[in-house]
Amino acid sequence: MNAGIKTLRIDGRDVSARADQTILQVARENDIFIPSLCYLEGLSPVGACRLCLVEVKGASRLLPACVTRVEEGMEVTTRSERLDAYRRMILELLFSERNHICSVCVSNGHCELQSLAERLNLTHVHFPYRYPRLPVDASHPRFVADHNRCILCTRCVRVCDEIEGAHTWDVMGRGIEARVITDLNQPWGESESCTSCGKCVHVCPTGALSEKGRSVAEMAKRRQFLPYLTMMRTQAR
Repeated sequence: MNAGIKTLRIDGRDVSARADQTILQVARENDIFIPSLCYLEGLSPVGACRLCLVEVKGASRLLPACVTRVEEGMEVTTRSERLDAYRRMILELLFSERNHICSVCVSNGHCELQSLAERLNLTHVHFPYRYPRLPVDASHPRFVADHNRCILCTRCVRVCDEIEGAHTWDVMGRGIEARVITDLNQPWGESESCTSCGKCVHVCPTGALSEKGRSVAEMAKRRQFLPYLTMMRTQAR
């Protein structure tokens, strides 16, 4: 047996995987749905959104599929009443923490948060909405940052750092008060590190980052370059 190949079971299906793969990667290769918002192929996984939690036989707690490596003989459950309840609760918290009103949002119909809510049958939110007064930064000549729709997935932070190499974006604050910022909390239009490449806009799942003069529906997402660039840079080392 090849020591680099692992055999495991996901939802009762026997699947094979490389030893360096995660549960989420293997599941997607085998068309097994596991929800996620922070994960994006080509970027480092951070396990931030916790939507990809799965049950692993023998484990005392739920494990995030995006950062959990496969093991020989592992038995994984991706759908159960317990997992669905956790995932709906996480989505409810995301909706209540910012100002996500789908009926009047320009991203309506083109939002990964909304799509997951529909797929997981989220019909209403039990938690009280915070309705925070968050700014809209339109200081950049090409782009707009609407913090009311941000879910802190940090895709923009990671793509700017790992793919573009600019590290314009970062996270300020902690917990429910955390917010993505440019440079040292300067207006986006005053950033000296931003290359105006637009990668952060193209990886944003909710349209919190958008391009001026275009609706979210008109903006074609170009995410396929991320795995390609990652692969090329790895080979060049």
